[in-house]
Amino acid sequence: MADHYEALGVGRDATTDEIKKAYRRLARELHPDVNPGAEASERFKSITHAYDVLSDAKQRQKYDQGGQNGGSSEQNFGNFGDIFETFFGGGGGSTRGPRSRRERGQDALLRVELDLDEVIFGTHRDLEVDTAIVCDTCKGSCCAPGTSPVTCDICHGTGSIQRAVRSLLGNVMTSSPCGSCRGFGTIIATPCMTCSGQGRVRARRTVPVDIPAGVDTGLRLQMPGSGEAGPAAGPNGDLYLEMKVRHHDVFSRDGDDLMCSLDVPMTSAILGTSVTVKALDGDIEVEIRPGAQSSEVLTIRDRGITKLRGSGRGDLKIGIHVVTPSKLDHKERDLIEQFAARYTTAAPTLSQYQQGLFAKLRDRFLG
Repeated sequence: MADHYEALGVGRDATTDEIKKAYRRLARELHPDVNPGAEASERFKSITHAYDVLSDAKQRQKYDQGGQNGGSSEQNFGNFGDIFETFFGGGGGSTRGPRSRRERGQDALLRVELDLDEVIFGTHRDLEVDTAIVCDTCKGSCCAPGTSPVTCDICHGTGSIQRAVRSLLGNVMTSSPCGSCRGFGTIIATPCMTCSGQGRVRARRTVPVDIPAGVDTGLRLQMPGSGEAGPAAGPNGDLYLEMKVRHHDVFSRDGDDLMCSLDVPMTSAILGTSVTVKALDGDIEVEIRPGAQSSEVLTIRDRGITKLRGSGRGDLKIGIHVVTPSKLDHKERDLIEQFAARYTTAAPTLSQYQQGLFAKLRDRFLG
């Protein structure tokens, strides 16, 4: 068997690019479409096999070490049409067959608005979606009932047309999609009237969705196979749900925690009290200690939002806001003055500004 380097006319230290250029030059000269002689055909097989071995680093190393020639000639010669197509942009007498009418459907995006209380434990929605579904008349065949696609009489089912093109190298065979059947190999002679031969129609359908607890605005949920049906009953695309949590007038969210503020009358803050507040998931009994101050935070464990990943819930954090009366009658003022006379304290002084949780709560309402 001839030496592969000699067959391509390169030295043993030739680079991959040099080997490629040598093969390309010889292939233009010896390809059967250009040079149909028997001797040229054998040389073309020889250089193709040589290139197949030397262009692969592992096979070349094995060949240089005196091993096998990188596989049987039948295995390598079977690919020379694809190699020629890679270099010259088609032809080589090979075709890839007709393309399928079935294609994957497009993905769809739907925005879902949720209330904050729905986020705590998750919720179920039946979403109405305008999308493409498989045509019920033709069941995706694209043909009128009782008919079927017919083989294209131009390309005879191959989906492509072979043409001889005159060039500097002589006559070269090229392949292009059939213009009659658009590369499908078949023609829909009698299209379905319902879907106009598309195999799918626009319709409104209901998609049941279980939205997990803990989602937040901007989060996207993927529902594989719930998007649009593809042409000719092709597989469905995916449906993406983008979450938006509506603003709540009382509660706000900080990660998995819920925050709110509680207005406490001055007298209740001084003496302490017990109050029942309505949380998003039921009533909560809150104890206000005597002498409670504004900006104090009461933490109610495990009454926040269920965690999206993991287990457990966040907390409910209640910021105390002591309400001082702004209008007093004479009797009330006398009582306060008597209290002030008995309760001696230092004059008001400046201290470092504290940006705590209650300040965040206050900023939310002011914003």
